[in-house]
Amino acid sequence: MRSFPYNITISVLCRLAYSVMNPPPPRKLLDVVRETRAALPRYSYRTEQTYLDWIKRYLLFHQKKHPREMGEEEIKSFLTHLAVDKNVAAATQNQALNAILFLYREVLKIELENIGAYLRAKGHKRLPTVLTKKVKMADDFSDRTTDRDRCPGHSQPTKVRIAHPRN
Repeated sequence: MRSFPYNITISVLCRLAYSVMNPPPPRKLLDVVRETRAALPRYSYRTEQTYLDWIKRYLLFHQKKHPREMGEEEIKSFLTHLAVDKNVAAATQNQALNAILFLYREVLKIELENIGAYLRAKGHKRLPTVLTKKVKMADDFSDRTTDRDRCPGHSQPTKVRIAHPRN
């Protein structure tokens, strides 16, 4: 009987031939995202779950097209959809952008030429409440007091403030 070189048995050769003829199925993108997150411990578990959710939404919005086939235009259209159609807050839109940037930079190792700098949503500034002319005039008149407005036992007149009318 003839022997194989390097003491390879028939069972090893069968396993090798089987693995060559039947390669393992390709890994799913979301599994790769999870593995990448595990390799980068600076992200918390909750951040991982949130990023996975935003990545799923991004992929479903573009009919499960692979991110390698998409680019800046698809990211812009998704963020515009969130802002216009879904009416999300600026912070939520930025969170979605961070998840997509994580997908491209950390998972797929694709740099998107500083896309995060000009696609960030800006929050609304809180504007001071401005009184209407009617309320302002009423407030001006409330500063005028008469002797009748004085509290008994006090020399200072009391100011009567008119409440802001509710609409």
